[in-house]
Amino acid sequence: MGAITLKGVEKWFGEVQVIKGIDLEIADGEFVVFVGPSGCGKSTLLRMIGGLEDTSRGAISIDGRDVTDQPPSKRGLAMVFQSYALYPHMSVAENMGFSLKMAGAPEAEWRAKVAEASEILKLDAYLDRRPKDLSGGQRQRVAIGRSIVRDPTAFLFDEPLSNLDAALRVEMRLEIARLHRKLHRTMIYVTHDQVEAMTLADRIVVLEFGKIAQVGTPRELYERPANLFVAQFIGSPKMNVMPCAASGGGYTLEGGRGGDNAPPSATQLGIRPEHITLVAPGAGQCDGRVDVVEFLGADTFVLFDCGALGAINVRVAGDTDLVPGDSVGLAFEPEKLVFFDEDGLAV
Repeated sequence: MGAITLKGVEKWFGEVQVIKGIDLEIADGEFVVFVGPSGCGKSTLLRMIGGLEDTSRGAISIDGRDVTDQPPSKRGLAMVFQSYALYPHMSVAENMGFSLKMAGAPEAEWRAKVAEASEILKLDAYLDRRPKDLSGGQRQRVAIGRSIVRDPTAFLFDEPLSNLDAALRVEMRLEIARLHRKLHRTMIYVTHDQVEAMTLADRIVVLEFGKIAQVGTPRELYERPANLFVAQFIGSPKMNVMPCAASGGGYTLEGGRGGDNAPPSATQLGIRPEHITLVAPGAGQCDGRVDVVEFLGADTFVLFDCGALGAINVRVAGDTDLVPGDSVGLAFEPEKLVFFDEDGLAV
């Protein structure tokens, strides 16, 4: 019902190419997140799927039906933007049912669908209110409800939580996850926030300069990044990366020691902050001096100055007694190492 296929999709604005040959299969009912830095093309790609931007080259199909040149109204999709775009003079119920009302649906029909959507989104108590009487999170739920009543083939979300504060972002993120479980509809979600991507997605599409850098589950991208860009974009804090030299099946760190089982083409080594253990100076892969201590409650992140290797971030228990200036050895979990070649590709 909601399978979406992109084949060789490109987008040009004049002589500038912003989408560079995207091939992607999205399964019916799948929750796919487009993530990447500002300017990577993720919102443009979403708008092309929705029909709000023309496709310069390639094809877009929904359930096997070519919709490349079809207007948004013919695609059966619903889009939720970061701006709520609610009519201020209408009630919540009227806002949610507006599209059905304009399509000529009888009042009893659109009100029944509004009631069903409001129950899912816990908006029953607010149906008679105006948007100005709602919080930011409630307004966003109304915008989502307006999409639900249309019974779309798929939902497209364009950074819907960017206008909310931190607490509301977490709350709405949970609401969207629950919504996906209830509706079992295809959802494509755009965000620059990799935490949102990791927590919501069945699969993540990481975009870089208009191209797909990697597609995979959150765990696949976190544990087996395809290249340096993905390794350092996915994960918070990002993966530590440092130069190394491979020889004799092992590796040596600049200004440090080393270890075994390195590919011969390895020129850089990556390790996540939680995969480093603090040991006595001289006992690990390298030594570091505590530079910054960031207390976050249950966890603390400690930034070490490791000389020629640069700064290395380590996740430790929240009750650590480390202070700036302390010297410690850093031991890397060998099975958690990721090696990269001179082109930045994982090897």
